[in-house]
Amino acid sequence: MASPEIPKEQWAQVLEKTGGPVEYKKIPVPKPGPDEVLINVKYSGVCHTDLHALLGDWPIPTKLPLVGGHEGAGVVVARGDLVKDVDIGDHAGIKWLNGSCLNCSFCHQADEPLCRKALLSGYTVDGSFQQYAIAKAAHVARIPKECDLEAVAPILCAGITVYKGLKESGARPGQTVAIVGAGGGLGSLAIQYAKAMGLDVIAVDGGDEKKSHCLKLGANTFIDFQTTVDINADVKAASPDGLGPQAVLLVAAQETPFQQATQYVRPHGTIVCMGMPAHAKISAPVFETVVRMISIKGSYVGNRADTAEALEFFRKGVIKAPYKTVGLSKLQDVYHMMQDGKIAGRYVVDTSK
Repeated sequence: MASPEIPKEQWAQVLEKTGGPVEYKKIPVPKPGPDEVLINVKYSGVCHTDLHALLGDWPIPTKLPLVGGHEGAGVVVARGDLVKDVDIGDHAGIKWLNGSCLNCSFCHQADEPLCRKALLSGYTVDGSFQQYAIAKAAHVARIPKECDLEAVAPILCAGITVYKGLKESGARPGQTVAIVGAGGGLGSLAIQYAKAMGLDVIAVDGGDEKKSHCLKLGANTFIDFQTTVDINADVKAASPDGLGPQAVLLVAAQETPFQQATQYVRPHGTIVCMGMPAHAKISAPVFETVVRMISIKGSYVGNRADTAEALEFFRKGVIKAPYKTVGLSKLQDVYHMMQDGKIAGRYVVDTSK
């Protein structure tokens, strides 16, 4: 396929200083290196990680100025001389993991997200809140042509991340998983992946809107942390035998749920930490952790195989990312809603607006 005409300038949302706001302005279109591709980003999901990048409240500094975003779905319009397995016109995605060395012990063992030289989209390198974005060809998500680019965008981080977390939990079909923060972008997809994997779901979040949202997505039970008198007792009671869920997926944006999970997870159960509230800690009584044989672990983003598997669920129509679309020019408004906790599901930005 002949290469399309690529403009010299593009619209982007640029963070000039930590804390924001982002500035909607024209910047140059980058050129791909030998092992990179240039993707004409059509849509990009907005993740809570993007807010952390704007606020600068994680211990890893961002580059500045910064173009955020790491859920970018679009079309390959240029490629470097060394790229042979990605073609012009392919549908591809910009993920959180923009690139890795491919040669360290972690990369060799399919743990490339742990690579010490990992490049992070919208954090250490410019991401998808622009019309044209760069990524290492080895790491771009291969999006099937039949997938709608607008609808698939949230899968590129939120979907892959929760799918990986469910795999890490070890929960088996017929068992129960509690998803904490279930009404948000990650939780909305986690409910669907969990159901597709044969799990029963206890959704934990706050408010009637999120209750309705979670139950429509397939959650078996909803626990409202804002109104419950005893969340530990309620979560246990929601499991079939009253002993608690076999797994807990923590995608919450506050610290308190991380401390509560150790009290209601089933003996020999697994707690998977995925949300990363700023400055938060997790603790558990040593005696109970030992005698109840509780596992507490972290789960980061998925590898390339996890990406392909998560996208295949979407391609088959099993997963539908609940989202609302606004123009890229309205990104700062989305950040304000995110800070106020007013988002159910995911926001997607259209880079043409």
